[in-house]
Amino acid sequence: MNVKIKLILMEIIVLILFSFSLIFSFDKQYVLLVSFDGFRWDYLNRGITPNLEKIRNEGVYALSLRPAFPTKTFPNHYTLVTGMFPENHGIISNSILNPFSNERYRIGDTVAVRNHIWYKGEAIWETANRNGIKSASFFWVGSEQNLPIKQPTYFYHYDHNLPYIKRIEGVIEWLKLPDDKRPQLITLYFDEPDSKAHRFGTNSKETNEAIAMVDSMVGILIYKLNEIGWDNKINLILVSDHGMTDIDEERRINIEEILKDYKCKFDGTGPVMMIDVERNKVEEVYQVLKKNEKNYRVYKKENIPSYYNFSKYPFIFPIIVIADVGWSLVDNNFLSRSTSYSLKANHGYEKDHLDMHGIFIAKGPAFRKGYKTGTLWNIDVYPLICKILSIEPNHLIDGDLNRIEFILK
Repeated sequence: MNVKIKLILMEIIVLILFSFSLIFSFDKQYVLLVSFDGFRWDYLNRGITPNLEKIRNEGVYALSLRPAFPTKTFPNHYTLVTGMFPENHGIISNSILNPFSNERYRIGDTVAVRNHIWYKGEAIWETANRNGIKSASFFWVGSEQNLPIKQPTYFYHYDHNLPYIKRIEGVIEWLKLPDDKRPQLITLYFDEPDSKAHRFGTNSKETNEAIAMVDSMVGILIYKLNEIGWDNKINLILVSDHGMTDIDEERRINIEEILKDYKCKFDGTGPVMMIDVERNKVEEVYQVLKKNEKNYRVYKKENIPSYYNFSKYPFIFPIIVIADVGWSLVDNNFLSRSTSYSLKANHGYEKDHLDMHGIFIAKGPAFRKGYKTGTLWNIDVYPLICKILSIEPNHLIDGDLNRIEFILK
């Protein structure tokens, strides 16, 4: 073989190797999953979210994001990152009683929320770890478990008072890490506009201010991503855990008063209440509630319709009462507490009511551009992220990639 042919072959080999390097470089995807607590699907239509609207127009926008039941914060944040219904991942409410040990899991109890025994399934950062991908979490339900193998590569313990801008800056610092230390998956959580809507109602000035404020955080995030050259390199997924609906004190039902002739244990108030009673009294108590069924629905655990996906977990009590949207279930203990607060809005109701739906907006190299779709399901976000990162998902999930994959390029 003469020298000229050898040189040509060497050039061809170099070009092939260079092409492969470009392909593999392009294929290394990054995902930033951001949640705005309680951001109802139609808050985007108030004309006060220019930054979100810009991303919505440029990327993928779903009419709404359907949560899992119950439509509460902790259950749905963990559903988003596990692809499992609460009955399967174990976080069935913001407050969970283990009826066998009387231990309780609740928001604000740092010991409980960090105890890995409450969390079943596999969170997306665990899946990433298993597939050799680094991950990071700036506050997310389940990210601060006390078992190292169930933690992201990098994470912070939840600090409700940490300014939003500090959270954004933390994400930027992770993205500025060297390639071998940089997380390909990052989750970021903001607690508004949930708290303002709870306190003042969904149509209040305060809630609109909170909506506009979190939108401004999106603007800052995009600006800072642009500063470090990442605005078009990262797959940004913006979601919320649930929606919100207005309530008032006139629409309360005292379930304990209806069952005053029975010795029952009540767990939960508001949209959902679970009731425990001696086994031989379950049918009788159920029939009393059924006879008085008005502005709520009552089910025995084994007979609750399958669309709730709320029957398998052992911590679910034998009787489940679900209020109609806008109504609240209470017991005597709630009514007697001098500190009982008056909410103007709440969530936790049936997942298929539009008021309970959140948002889904996405933009990045993996997503289609200018694409609008109907309602997506939050259980499908986990397999979607796995697809983007080219990692093998947990096979025990309830999510289905086939329902959501069409929004990718």
